[in-house]
Amino acid sequence: MCVTLICCGLTVLPTLAFAQRPPGQAQNARFIDQVQIEGTQRIDPETIRSYMTIHPGDPFDPAEVNHSLKRLFATGFFSGIEILETPDRRGLIVRVAENPIVNRVAFEGNLRIKDKDIEPEVQTRPRTIHTRSKVQRDVERILDIYRRSGRFAAEVEPKLIRQPQNRVDVVFEVDEGPLTKVQRIVFVGNRQFSDRMLRSEILTSEETWWNFITTSDVYDPDRIALDLEAMRRFYLNEGYADFSVSSTTTELTADNSGFVLTFTLEEGQRYSIGRVDIESQLPAITATSLLPLLAVRPGEFYNASIVDGDVDALTDHVGEAGFAFVDIRPRLTRVPGKNVLDLVYEIGERSRVYVNRIEIEGNVRTKDEVIRREFRLAEGDAFNTSKLRRSNTRVRNLGFFESVQVTNEPSDQPDRMDIKVKVTEQSTGELSFGAGFSTTDGPTGNITLRERNLLGKGQDLKLQFEISSRRAEYDLSFTEPYFLDRELAVGFDLFRIDEDNTDESSFERDTKGLRLRGGYALSERLNQSWNYTLRRDDIAPDESASRFVKNAAGKSTTSSITHSLTWDERDNRFDPTRGYVVSMTNELTGFGGTERFVRNRVSTGWYQTLTDGVVISFLGRIGYIVGVGEDTSINQRFQIGGATLRGFEFAGVGPRDTPSGDALGGNFFTTTTAELSFPLGLPDEINIRGHLFADAGTIFGLDEDDLTDVATGEDIRASVGFGFGWRSPFGPVRVDFGFPVLKEDHDIKQAVFFNFGTQF
Repeated sequence: MCVTLICCGLTVLPTLAFAQRPPGQAQNARFIDQVQIEGTQRIDPETIRSYMTIHPGDPFDPAEVNHSLKRLFATGFFSGIEILETPDRRGLIVRVAENPIVNRVAFEGNLRIKDKDIEPEVQTRPRTIHTRSKVQRDVERILDIYRRSGRFAAEVEPKLIRQPQNRVDVVFEVDEGPLTKVQRIVFVGNRQFSDRMLRSEILTSEETWWNFITTSDVYDPDRIALDLEAMRRFYLNEGYADFSVSSTTTELTADNSGFVLTFTLEEGQRYSIGRVDIESQLPAITATSLLPLLAVRPGEFYNASIVDGDVDALTDHVGEAGFAFVDIRPRLTRVPGKNVLDLVYEIGERSRVYVNRIEIEGNVRTKDEVIRREFRLAEGDAFNTSKLRRSNTRVRNLGFFESVQVTNEPSDQPDRMDIKVKVTEQSTGELSFGAGFSTTDGPTGNITLRERNLLGKGQDLKLQFEISSRRAEYDLSFTEPYFLDRELAVGFDLFRIDEDNTDESSFERDTKGLRLRGGYALSERLNQSWNYTLRRDDIAPDESASRFVKNAAGKSTTSSITHSLTWDERDNRFDPTRGYVVSMTNELTGFGGTERFVRNRVSTGWYQTLTDGVVISFLGRIGYIVGVGEDTSINQRFQIGGATLRGFEFAGVGPRDTPSGDALGGNFFTTTTAELSFPLGLPDEINIRGHLFADAGTIFGLDEDDLTDVATGEDIRASVGFGFGWRSPFGPVRVDFGFPVLKEDHDIKQAVFFNFGTQF
């Protein structure tokens, strides 16, 4: 009698063959004397015996033999297993063929997606056991990566390269195929808004020739999910409270070259707002005190964004009144027989909730503490949505991350809330070569070696060389944003500037200096900074320069302390759409050196979104300088024009020496700007916006008693114009066309102000 059980590859094929016994003979006397292991190379025979359920001394049982085989195969160690009886039928022989060890994993043909992006997704790794099932699962994972990037035609073929000592190299050969793009987007059921209008509201776009700039026309299921939410928000903001997307279908074209997306919509009726009221269950908080905070108005069409903004405003106000645990819910009631919604904000206390954990993910390089120190909430604090939003803004303002998502989720404890922070890091280190052109400086080039997140600690180290037709600057700077683990930013600058002002004022200036900086937050929105500057200027006038310029010739040393206060309520300091900022700077010299003066400047900006994509802004600047015991020189005074007063050349406005034409600057200046920024109706991915602006300003004031042959021109100058801004992949581009409407005869006009810069 013999027993043979065989397992090869992925298939278990047990075959049992027993010699026939006479009917009267019982199977009662046979026991296993020994279990022999054959074929092992790396695995200890005792390890194999430990997985078996039949051992020496046990009675022979075919069921237990079969069970042992299955257990051995489930380990994944073996590509083949065979269990036989010994010739004397008193023992078992277990013959195994071990799976090879992975020596190396390689990817070939993956040009669009790098190895470092694929490797974390696959389970096949060096020094692990190779199995065909694991490799096949890895193939599916790689294909999924390519599908997420829009390449649905990608193919992956795994290949094995045999190596000595039962090792293999696993090579995934990738044929990436072309991008599978969205050829058409179809909307069904939209009676109130055109297909074009709805396409402008979603992120996915149809394949067009200009989309080489972006990938919005590449099919992405995750992006389509965002599109559904974008459409819902759009309809809710337009008053369609019953809107829904009944179905979304995605079909490949007949030639598999692209997708056709179809959204089936149910718009419903458009509602306006009827009664607006507040019901407060909090002591000392009355509806009368809160109603002025609401932006929603009776008679207007329902707008979900305005309602959400009201909830935020109420939450912030009530939170500042000391109620950290508040629940504000808008209740909508349909008025029978009318397309009207009555809106009531219900305010009540909710159960006390505290911050349980703040979990951060996605920061491969940036240390957790760099993100945590920007949070206005700490673990154990009372949960506050206003502070959570402020924390989100502060992390985004670091500039270290491409995207920041801050969400809150209930924890396993009923009175605790977990805060989830998911970031996507972007490059913070750069060796860049810059090129550009502006009407102020002409052709510009720069080389910058910078790390804005040094060692992942948030430190900023920069070495920069910049040269243009009128200016050369060399700058080494370092900033530690949290000195001694306190919210105190300190740093230094070493700089040298060679400036050619011969066109404006007939002199050249060479400046060398050192600046020590320190800044800190006095409150959530108020920041204060101090710096000490020691600089040496050498002014070399032309022979044809005015007497005012020649009086300032030679070397001078300035030792000054500068103080700044900034109140910043903007939603984003890089691209504000609402809020305001006010800044005051005071500079006092005379702490050594040869210069004695006091210089003060105040600037302010206010931003407001009028409607989707349309932003209005008002900017103002004012400054004055006073000599201490001496007259101010041309080296110290203000100059305006160019970017600060479009329609006029830089230093093209203000007191001017008429014989030489030199701009003398002024002790006092003020400029104002009103600007309207708006989309041009082009696809959002092109990132081109239009601007309408009006600038006004003046500059005047000279200390010299003899102003013979000087055109002072203290009247207000003003200009209007339009422009275009493009956030191109090659850098920001801005073109403004300014037309003076108030000017003096000696002013120098400049119709076009152009600025372009890029990093390579």
